[in-house]
Amino acid sequence: MERERKNGSMLTVTSPVRQPEASEVQNRREALGIIIDGSLSRGLVMRLAADKSVEDLRAGEFVVVEGQKNRFFAILGDIELAAIHKDILLNPPQPEERLRRAVLAGTSAYGLVHLRPMVLFPIDEAGADASGCEDELLPVRTVPAHFSAVYEATQEDVSRVFGIEEEGEPYFCVGTPLDMDAQVCINMDRWIERSNAIFGKSGTGKTFLTRLCLCGAIRARKAVHLIFDMHNEYGWEGRSETAQGKKVRGLKQIFGSQVVIATLDSTSSKIRGVRPDFEVKIGYDQVEVDDILLLQDELNLNEAARETCYLLEKIYNKDWLRKLLELDLSAIKELCAEYNIHSGALSALQRKLTSLERDCKGFLVPKLPPGEDPVQRILSELQRGHDVVLEFGRHDKPRQYMLVANILTRRLHDLYVEQTEKALGGEGSEPHHLIVVIEEAHKFLSPLLANQTIFGTIAREMRKYHMTLLIVDQRPSQIDRETLSQVGTRICCLLDEESDMDAALTGIMGASDLRTVLASLETRQQALIFGHAVPMPVVIRTRTYDDAFIQAMTFPGTSSRQNKDADFERERDRDF
Repeated sequence: MERERKNGSMLTVTSPVRQPEASEVQNRREALGIIIDGSLSRGLVMRLAADKSVEDLRAGEFVVVEGQKNRFFAILGDIELAAIHKDILLNPPQPEERLRRAVLAGTSAYGLVHLRPMVLFPIDEAGADASGCEDELLPVRTVPAHFSAVYEATQEDVSRVFGIEEEGEPYFCVGTPLDMDAQVCINMDRWIERSNAIFGKSGTGKTFLTRLCLCGAIRARKAVHLIFDMHNEYGWEGRSETAQGKKVRGLKQIFGSQVVIATLDSTSSKIRGVRPDFEVKIGYDQVEVDDILLLQDELNLNEAARETCYLLEKIYNKDWLRKLLELDLSAIKELCAEYNIHSGALSALQRKLTSLERDCKGFLVPKLPPGEDPVQRILSELQRGHDVVLEFGRHDKPRQYMLVANILTRRLHDLYVEQTEKALGGEGSEPHHLIVVIEEAHKFLSPLLANQTIFGTIAREMRKYHMTLLIVDQRPSQIDRETLSQVGTRICCLLDEESDMDAALTGIMGASDLRTVLASLETRQQALIFGHAVPMPVVIRTRTYDDAFIQAMTFPGTSSRQNKDADFERERDRDF
């Protein structure tokens, strides 16, 4: 019904309500039922058709509600049994009373199904979708009319919502719905707009899922990556999580020269048969006080140690760490007397940083050779559009990982800020968008450290300076809540700790419903994905990381023969 104002009075014009044509309904499966109740806040209630069984329905299935002006894409929620009158249930038919059961079933006794509409497609006058891609999907701000028909979602419906992976499209398939053979895709244009996270308890396949998403992002060429590979799983090859002792291809074997491998431990690389592109060393003068304070829990640093560090930096500038490590007993006494430093605090700090130096021996050096700067080498590779995997080899202790990741990311961030600001001023071009991949992210983003580390800064800046994060962690509850609220897309494998589930769903509408889903996931190859890069939450069976997937990741125009030749050359050059 429409209203028009004419000559100061209200003129009511009644337009006929369009009903779906018979051909439209015929093109779909038989209706599951009709809408009989519901609201925008509570969702919809469907009465199951008399010829349908509640036992054929599964919570989490996709359905489509055919409204008069919109087509609603919804998730099937709770299922319940109902009757038109309680008296029917006081004298229910016995198992042998088949005729009576058949008469009552679906009419006097029936099923009620609760639906949660997630997105809608406007319908044009011909009954076709007025929108045909994800960018034109609309949020649900209305409900369908009484007696709107409900149908099972088809593969076409799912593709219309999540897109389909094909050349020229920004979509990357990460898996399929649990009960359907249809693609669930991430929109890679939106993936790079904000920081993202992959959560899951140990053993649920986070590493494989991360490698899967990295393959999609690298193939899409939407961004470059700096991957801090703590356990040497992403570069050349990784360990299979399903077959003991089996190896799987890493990013270098799939994408060839597109991926550059750097290492902190060339000896470990040689033993594992990996030929890195270059080795990373860090000079003492590149270590700032904030890098050390990041390790305050690992090194057991107190407030006195903190103040002593800042005082040494004020005295010696960038050379503070080398000078501290070189102090002997007499030099410590002279320094303490001259600057009124507590000798016990200075001696304790020296002992703790000496232990750190011992742990980092091999990549932490007093001074880099002239003209050698691994950070500049990494930046140049990123600027050429290459993805960089930094393998830690045997330097995989938390303190080593945290120190290196923080130093390199901080320096890269400074360079990205400088380059971006120059571009805004008309000098040069903006840098490639960079995604920094960090495992054990809670060590950098805890409530105490999130405001101090460079990773917290990047998360808060969104993509202001063309840098975002891919956070991989098994304890989201230990990550700062404000930082979590900035995460755009989250992919969650099984989490069974109450606090971790609550943290993973921070800031998400309908978190109570998703919490139940999250707790019911299987331990492998299932995940809940929701957020900025997908139009609605969905549980998926993750894509298999097999030969077919690797072949699909081949860059357009690259033949399988070229890949084999590249593999052969790589094998030939391994012994270096």
